[in-house]
Amino acid sequence: MRIEVFDPAVDTDKVKACYQLYIAGKPVDDPDGPTMSAPVYSGWFVHGWDGSPREAALAASGDDEACVGAYVLQLPDKENTHLGRLTILVAPDQRRSGHGAELLQHAASRAADLGRTLLSGETRIGSPGTPFAAAIGARPELLEVRRVLELADIPAGRLAELRGRAEEAARGYSLIYWQGPTPEEHIDQVATVVSAMADAPHSPGEEAHGSDAQRVRESDRRAAEQGVRRYSVAASCDRTGELAGLTQIGVDSTDPSWGFQFVTAVTRAHRGHRLGLLIKVAMLDRLATAEPGIRHIQTGNADSNQYMIAINAELGYKVLDEWRTWELDVAAVPAAISRVSRPGGAVR
Repeated sequence: MRIEVFDPAVDTDKVKACYQLYIAGKPVDDPDGPTMSAPVYSGWFVHGWDGSPREAALAASGDDEACVGAYVLQLPDKENTHLGRLTILVAPDQRRSGHGAELLQHAASRAADLGRTLLSGETRIGSPGTPFAAAIGARPELLEVRRVLELADIPAGRLAELRGRAEEAARGYSLIYWQGPTPEEHIDQVATVVSAMADAPHSPGEEAHGSDAQRVRESDRRAAEQGVRRYSVAASCDRTGELAGLTQIGVDSTDPSWGFQFVTAVTRAHRGHRLGLLIKVAMLDRLATAEPGIRHIQTGNADSNQYMIAINAELGYKVLDEWRTWELDVAAVPAAISRVSRPGGAVR
């Protein structure tokens, strides 16, 4: 098998080949979730969700040099500079042939060359990636539960009831709405609210993410480049004028039946006023007018984030599936590859 490293920001044909691998594997790897469109997938492949630098590789095999697999290695450059976030793709008809192990070994070598000491990746519980991660000795860390809200299933009057309850608890706060890029007058405070997510559950081996005005601008730019329409609802404290909470949802313009939850955060000083529920209900009211074709909204939370899970349960979100984060020391990869690749190894 020949593995060729490429720059995903430059070689768009190879990114398209990776998208075809994703599409081919989705019925097994992620059968229940929505399918990322080509623009959204390409944007993720090139920039990730946070804009960190990325390196990718494509694997070919056989006389015809057919594409059999790929990986993308995210290299955080602000927090977690010890970490490489790894996603491996293998064509369904080429699995259990050793290609995943070879791609892992190659990615680990690149990560070591780039000064990374830890690899991290996600697999859906029940997918082929989960036994592979366990077999190579990766450590199970954070469990994220994906949920979906079917808008047609919300009982009549339910949102009005929830909104009234939240507004009663949130007296002294006002709502602010915008679509698209964050208005400059709010950008610093949006960064502050997003940074409040630092105390949300995360894997022990990882630092929490921060934010600043530049990161907010870059996030807005990436969404626009992907063709994602982003809606924001913020709660403002009437007494101080500061933003206290924020929720954002994106809608893929190529499939406007789905909405995707980005951030929902409330700053510590303003918690306890049901602002999380208020801004999420207000968002649903906003989308009913702005996106009449929307039918489903997907979100994800660590299984230990009981506060946000409780809000989502009030709104009617139902469990879709579970995704496990795995961590593996870069130095441990050669021994792990040897163990799973030898005759009789658990997973190839």
